[in-house]
Amino acid sequence: MQKRKIIVIDDDQKIRTMLERNLIYAGYEVFSAAKGIEGWELVQKEKPHLVILDIMMPEMDGYEVCQYLKQSMDVTVLMLTAKDDVKARVQGLDCGADDYLIKPFAMEELLARIRALMRRFGNDSSTVLEFADLTTDSITYQASRNGRKIELTSREFELLSYFMRHPRQVLSREKIMDAVWGFDYEGESNVLEVYIGYLRSKLEEAGEKRLIHTMRGVGYVLKE
Repeated sequence: MQKRKIIVIDDDQKIRTMLERNLIYAGYEVFSAAKGIEGWELVQKEKPHLVILDIMMPEMDGYEVCQYLKQSMDVTVLMLTAKDDVKARVQGLDCGADDYLIKPFAMEELLARIRALMRRFGNDSSTVLEFADLTTDSITYQASRNGRKIELTSREFELLSYFMRHPRQVLSREKIMDAVWGFDYEGESNVLEVYIGYLRSKLEEAGEKRLIHTMRGVGYVLKE
């Protein structure tokens, strides 16, 4: 299956690197640019399915880039900015942005918004994931094992989906936390272990074999 292509345009290197890493982990093909004009040229070249676009950038700001993109090609734009006021959001949507997310944000929410935009504009063909006897559907947020429906919270579903997108790969605690809780998470330090416990309990409720395994000193892996 061809990977969905995303371009990140943001002059903050830390944000850019974090997004690249987590989007790649989520299964997307990712390119990035630090300036508006550079991003505009990259979009023309790569023709992505979605653009994540910061507003405050040198030379050409996100509003200008968005207008040029929407006038010249069919591409989905998600605006990403620290401006948390109604006027900025309205201006972003008026210039053609398809969605808007305020910094700081949880990676879980960004990934959910990306999936929603991909579905909305017909760019996402991988909404149903299967591994062994386990199935997840990111449209309905439903999970089932061997036909048995499993009730999950949104956070549990995002965590399980992350494992489902990376089967048989040993995932470090840091990778999982960045992808599901966001790079700026400052809550309980054992939150991942707690949620792994929740998932195992629900996935193994009918006596099924364990799928999420602990790799001591390394992280976790989804495997038979």
